Formats: sequence, structure tokens, C-alpha cells
Amino acid sequence: MSTTITITMQERRFFERIYQVVEQVPRGKVTTYGDVALIVGGDCDARIVGLAMGDLGPRAAKVPWQRVINRSGGISTQGYNQRELLVAEGVEFDEKGKALLERFRWAGPDKEWAVKHGFTPLPARAPSKEEEDKSQLRLF
Repeated sequence: MSTTITITMQERRFFERIYQVVEQVPRGKVTTYGDVALIVGGDCDARIVGLAMGDLGPRAAKVPWQRVINRSGGISTQGYNQRELLVAEGVEFDEKGKALLERFRWAGPDKEWAVKHGFTPLPARAPSKEEEDKSQLRLF
């Protein structure tokens, strides 16, 4: 039994802006559905970003959809070789199959590009516990 998803016109109005942001994610980096939604702004949310990625059609050849993953570093698509495409770009995964976000997460577009195109730059992230541990001087 298949489920039909209805995309409203309000949701669809975000799609072009979502694609424009995803096109900025460099090879070897990943971003999350939520991060893309924050950059797009307005009432865009992670679910709308997911709908946009699922509605790419022939644009999938231009928009690097494989670089958009869930907030825990997991692959949300089924059967599209997303992980293999990311590994080919140099993205590494842990033993649970999660992308190493602390190393490969895109910080978002630079502020100048974002402002010029009407987007919101991502706020600076605090270092993760793992990053903090690695940066601390060990005395013993």
C-alpha cells in the first residue's frame, strides 16, 4: 500500500530556494534538513526540505541531494545509493552508519552570499563534546 503525499502551494514556494541552498553545499560536506530550513528561513522546516528533495525529478542531476542528511547524521533515503555517493566524495561514517557530522557538516553559506541572495547565515556552532575533548591540552 503506497501513501500519497500532497504538497501544498505554500510548501512548494520554498522548493527553488531550498535547491539554491543545497547547490552551495560543497563536495565532501553534508548538511541537515533542519540546517537548510534555517538558511531558507520563513516558515520553512525540515519536513518541507525533505519534500523538496523527494520532488527533484530530473533536477537531481544538478542539485546534490545526497549531501542532505538527517540531524543525527543518518541517511533518510532508501535505495538511492546516498551513502555510496557520499563515501565517494570523502565523507566518513561511524560504525552505526552515521556521517561524522563533527568533521563533515557544512557550516552554511558565507554571510556575504547569504545576505546577497536573501538567506539567513547559520549561527556559529559551539564545538561538540568530542571536539572540545580533542582540543584540550592533556597534562597526564
